[in-house]
Amino acid sequence: MAALIFMIFGFAVGRVFPIRYKVLNERIQLLCTLILIFMMGVGMGQKEGFFSGLLSLGLRSFLFFLIPTILSVAVVYLLTRCFMDGIGENKGAYSNEKRKNMGNSDPMVFLALGALILGILLGAVPFLAEILKPLSDHTDWILSLLMVSVGISVGLHRGIAVTLRQQHVKILLIPVGIIAGSLAGGVLCALVMDYPVREAVSIAGGLGWYSLAGVSIGNLAGAEAGSIAFMSNLMREIGSFFMIPYLARHFNACTCIAPAAATSEDTTLPMLMRYTNEETVVLSMFNGIVCSAVVPVIISLCY
Repeated sequence: MAALIFMIFGFAVGRVFPIRYKVLNERIQLLCTLILIFMMGVGMGQKEGFFSGLLSLGLRSFLFFLIPTILSVAVVYLLTRCFMDGIGENKGAYSNEKRKNMGNSDPMVFLALGALILGILLGAVPFLAEILKPLSDHTDWILSLLMVSVGISVGLHRGIAVTLRQQHVKILLIPVGIIAGSLAGGVLCALVMDYPVREAVSIAGGLGWYSLAGVSIGNLAGAEAGSIAFMSNLMREIGSFFMIPYLARHFNACTCIAPAAATSEDTTLPMLMRYTNEETVVLSMFNGIVCSAVVPVIISLCY
């Protein structure tokens, strides 16, 4: 909710924001994004048993990330292509001209990967992790600044409200598609790995909210299931940073929201801002709120 408030504030600022500072605002978004990814890596490196758990539970966690995410992407693409034609067209930052200039790669992907790996390595060293503690204790401030900056970018874009009003209840298709694809992926994971269906659906139903999913499922189904829930949903959040550029190249803009799921309202929002358009950013905020609200319901219903 706080992220939404800061974005609304940024949107109000964006209505009067000087257009000449647009590039500076985009650089602030990039810097904040890289810092947050770096601190995410630090947190992973600090986690006790992270590397051993990655080896022992890594394959199952990876499948619980990959299968639900792919099915979410497929369902959202089909729904938005059939019922949201126009708003899903990627006419934003990732234009044909930008594709031509960047070729087949984008330095942002490598910067994000480098920030994550560096964070994990530094977080694994207690002395260095302690030095970074003041920064890790104030990541909420960085996220708030990021949300204001994203709100400014949205505010600079005119005509968003009119476009969204034209869609009416169709904006629900994205969260519905993500949830349906994720739950179907959980069932498929249960069949592939001979896993209890209810546990599998709960893990997939974390929708990228790894902290809540890991703790809740761990309390209900044991430490192993909790660890898989934590790691698979963390992989979904991290994986979104690298899937969004690919989806932006080959699918419509709304499909880019699918891998992000519940994280589309905060941590993965800058990537969506960079590779899609302002209309999609508004949809991603709405989607993140809906998905976040549904996660505890899915977990509780399965147990």
